[in-house]
Amino acid sequence: MFTELKQYFLGLTNIFYPHLCAVCGNVLYLNERAICLRCYADLPRTGFHDLADNDVSRLFWGRVPVRNATSFMVFNKDSRYRKILHELKYNQQPAVGTEMGRLFGLELRDTPFADVQLLLPVPLHPGKLRRRGYNQSELIAKGMAEILHKPVRTDLLARRIMTGTQTRKSRYQRWENVREAFQVKLHDEITDNHVLLVDDVITTGATMESCAEALLKIPGVTVSIASLAFTKLQP
Repeated sequence: MFTELKQYFLGLTNIFYPHLCAVCGNVLYLNERAICLRCYADLPRTGFHDLADNDVSRLFWGRVPVRNATSFMVFNKDSRYRKILHELKYNQQPAVGTEMGRLFGLELRDTPFADVQLLLPVPLHPGKLRRRGYNQSELIAKGMAEILHKPVRTDLLARRIMTGTQTRKSRYQRWENVREAFQVKLHDEITDNHVLLVDDVITTGATMESCAEALLKIPGVTVSIASLAFTKLQP
């Protein structure tokens, strides 16, 4: 009875305040969250979690030792799926991040990524966090954690420098922009752990590299990397 009433009121709410697909903008049905089934079916998945040698993992070769690296989907500047990140980061749609994290987590079950012990979202500087109201990477990590049944820790890695946007920077400029921008806190609680760094998008890998360098200074830490999206730096 309670379930039926809940579905009834959800249906009424959707009539007056419809939830829209973050990709195509169509109204979502009751069993759809964040994106519609049609857009979900066409999602440009990378399949990188099944490949040790992939476009994301190669970004870190010779730069920082990473056990595994993957991204859920790939897109370019013209992809309609870029709207997912736009809705999440700039249009105050936090539920999009959590739901996409759940979908990502489903991809990573029964893979080496499920063996991590902690999920660490890439932190925002406190000033940017106050302005945005939430950390999109944390939302993605929380959605993944619901599926992988691993804890999300937001108190172990901090951004100590307010960095400018990475957009329109070269690969080297991106690395310089985030160099030594992160610090590890509560060392004893991360020692000897395999951690999964989670971010919204990877382009050159500079931000993830900086985070990993800070983490790998702690004894026994192993780092894997996952981002919701991967896009290549445009020439």
